[in-house]
Amino acid sequence: MIERLETIEKRYLELNDEMMDPENLANVKKTLELTKEQASLRDAYEAYQEYKKILSDLEEAREMVKDPELGEFAKEEISSLEERKVEMDHTLEVLLLPKDPMDGKNVIVEIRGAAGGDEANIFAGNLYRMYTRYAEKQGWKVETLEEYPSEAGGYSLIQFMVKGDNAYSKLKYESGAHRVQRVPDTETQGRVHTSTATVLAMPEADEVDANLDMNDVRVDITRSSGCGGQGVNTTDSAVRLTHIPTGLVVYSQTERSQIKNKDKAIKILQARLYDLKMQEHDAEIGAERRSKIGTGDRSEKIRTYNYPQNRVTDHRIGFTLKQLDRVMEGALDEIIEALITEDQQRKLKGE
Repeated sequence: MIERLETIEKRYLELNDEMMDPENLANVKKTLELTKEQASLRDAYEAYQEYKKILSDLEEAREMVKDPELGEFAKEEISSLEERKVEMDHTLEVLLLPKDPMDGKNVIVEIRGAAGGDEANIFAGNLYRMYTRYAEKQGWKVETLEEYPSEAGGYSLIQFMVKGDNAYSKLKYESGAHRVQRVPDTETQGRVHTSTATVLAMPEADEVDANLDMNDVRVDITRSSGCGGQGVNTTDSAVRLTHIPTGLVVYSQTERSQIKNKDKAIKILQARLYDLKMQEHDAEIGAERRSKIGTGDRSEKIRTYNYPQNRVTDHRIGFTLKQLDRVMEGALDEIIEALITEDQQRKLKGE
């Protein structure tokens, strides 16, 4: 562990020098690359500096134990420092875990109403609002890519992109089936119904990630349909992309501009292709996939939102929070932090 930390420290300091090089300062792209690399090392570098300070202070305190006047004070200091050292050992182990290369990416989220008819679509709308509120709290931006509103409220399907620092690192745990238990507005007997909506969180992918060759894509231009307000159905601006090798079809109509709709459709298609590639890879190493958190398919029930009990339960880690009202307003931090911690613990155990 110390050898790896010393390597990180050396590289971090080298980057300081490289960023001050006039040639690099004149190159904006190179400067951004160096800044990004150093930022990825900063937590480990700073933690290692703190760790070295603890070791140095421990050495001094052990020398002080021999002093008749300061001996008792030194013993107390040693006890405190040893506790901090144990904490820092764990912190450093976590910081040195292999990082998911996708963590720093933006994320495309797709929510669909599933079992439960209108109530499922309404719940899909509730989840969309929950994620947008969470994104606001994180200082992220949300851009709608495609939406199909339901007549009863909510959405039969909504796709949106979340842009911000490490967005995928937190939202990647959301993929799977989300179950709601509550009394629908249309229920006259006061009975609790169970409905589901599915969530798919995909890292934003570029052409390098997805290997998208536009020669493999058929582009069809159609007239927009459905809800959309004034202007819809008056221009041929909707874009449908069909990826011929896989049969994947993506449709975008949220913009009046054909070019903008095509750009959005390409982003969705790239993300879907990359997600497909990751699924194929995970299937090859099935045991590893089953041990992961956040790679579940849509049929995997991951979370229950129980309104009568104001309770939300994440079934993957057995985590329950009786603050559903706050969660639905975007207070997802406690759940996501619990998922991240469990993920780290599994990796530390080599599961």
